[in-house]
Amino acid sequence: MRIIGLTGSVGMGKSVSARLFAEAGVPVHDADATVHRLYEGDAVAPVEAAFPGVTVDGRIDRTLLAPRVMNDAAALKRLEAIVHPLVRREEERFLAEAEAAGAPVAVLDIPLLFETGGDARVDFVVVVSAPADIQRARVMRRPGMTAEKFSAILAKQMPDAEKRTRADFIVDSSGGFDSARAQVRAILRAVANRAPRRPRAPDARTGETP
Repeated sequence: MRIIGLTGSVGMGKSVSARLFAEAGVPVHDADATVHRLYEGDAVAPVEAAFPGVTVDGRIDRTLLAPRVMNDAAALKRLEAIVHPLVRREEERFLAEAEAAGAPVAVLDIPLLFETGGDARVDFVVVVSAPADIQRARVMRRPGMTAEKFSAILAKQMPDAEKRTRADFIVDSSGGFDSARAQVRAILRAVANRAPRRPRAPDARTGETP
């Protein structure tokens, strides 16, 4: 089974591209959605222990958690040390189920794929991109978004230009849904006939390369 890592900076259209892969019949694992589920389940107790007072009605309240880690690198690392292994566990479960079901391709939708080293766990990387003016216009239409928040988000993400240079494939989302859909279909055809450019890192449990 070929594993595609799907990523893209804020406002680039990654979520839409993920839906287009799913539309094409590809299993897609959404890292952000997994975090949301964990904040209502397995992550609640350890996150509350590390950041007391962020739980409301048995769930982690992101509006309470965010200010605790936003400008505190050490706090953010503590949070990531709790959440990332839980997300990775769910990711491994997803991949095992997809492979058992005979899926030829699976997609890991990971916003911070490069920033967290996730590109070492996939065969191909797809970066979703668009011109900076389109990106900004999309993000600024979001409820509660400000120029300051947008700048803070960008500061935590690898520049789009660098992501593009490290991609195996690029989806240009500036041309609308039909264009993006055609690009996704072309990527799937290419992946089916191309050897992975980036061998996956050895499995930490077995030392073997998948």
